[in-house]
Amino acid sequence: MSQNSIDQIITSRMSARAFTQQAVAKELIEQILYVASRAPSGTNTQPWKAYVLQGKSRDQLVEKVCKAHNEIRQDPSLAKNYQEEYDYYPTQWVSPYIDRRRENGWGLYGLLGIGKADKDKMHEQHQRNYQFFDAPVGLMFTVDKVMGRGSLLDYGMFLENLMISARGHGLHTCPQAAWNGFSKIILPHIGAQENEMMVCGVALGYADESHIVNTFSTPRVPVAEFTKWLD
Repeated sequence: MSQNSIDQIITSRMSARAFTQQAVAKELIEQILYVASRAPSGTNTQPWKAYVLQGKSRDQLVEKVCKAHNEIRQDPSLAKNYQEEYDYYPTQWVSPYIDRRRENGWGLYGLLGIGKADKDKMHEQHQRNYQFFDAPVGLMFTVDKVMGRGSLLDYGMFLENLMISARGHGLHTCPQAAWNGFSKIILPHIGAQENEMMVCGVALGYADESHIVNTFSTPRVPVAEFTKWLD
């Protein structure tokens, strides 16, 4: 494979938010996970642990978490029962990060015709996360709580490998931190041990190319904006 092919696979990766029902072969999922496992990790600790949900196990988890999500909508005080085990996002937002977040959110909602006052539609779209955006494969990833923050850096490289390998096989993914708040539902469902902490979920499958949501493309700042050259 040429370098240009690798670059094309990387730049064609996106967070797909609508999938077809086309099945993904177990052997292909295994191959993608194998490629992902070639990611580097500090002293080769390989801190990742993956759970693959398909069929009944997937559908039952979707039902449980969507139910909890709807209950929070009806009674916001219930949100305190569902907390992330680590801070994925900052506790206080500042520019330019808050500006990029808003651009991303309202860009997506605008494409879908969801206005700022459309609370019901916002809730429905947010709940699409907990349906894996209809992807037939849901992946849950955990890490041993004993590991340090560096293992999350290792995990990021593992997940990137997974997403790029998936693209190389014609699939798409959507990495989802949205699941983390419902770890008290997810971890027992997947049979995780008490020492495990949710890292994220990932939807995996074949993107529905006809769905408008998959035309959404997030911008990137120019290299010159985040790079300082030192001679």
